[in-house]
Amino acid sequence: MILHCVFLRFKSSVQDAEKQEIYAAIAGLQNTLSGIVDVKFGPNISSEGLSGGFLDGFIVTFESPEARDTYLAAPDHLAVAERIVASADGGLSGLIVYDLAA
Repeated sequence: MILHCVFLRFKSSVQDAEKQEIYAAIAGLQNTLSGIVDVKFGPNISSEGLSGGFLDGFIVTFESPEARDTYLAAPDHLAVAERIVASADGGLSGLIVYDLAA
């Protein structure tokens, strides 16, 4: 299994409703792309103060590295990814992507 973790610094102009629409679009990919086991998303709730300004995020759990790679190249994912980058403070610099083998 692969945990595809994405941490975000949204632009200050991005409202909670827009964040929820983005998260719903990510979760919806589970219905159209095979190999997605689970999707979790939401704000950082850590009390440590070590978020580096990355206050939101999501984790997509894949059954295999191949399923993750298929997801990354899928047009539906690319459309959501484009929206995420446009909503992130600084574009790509407003994102951290970290994949873990589980």
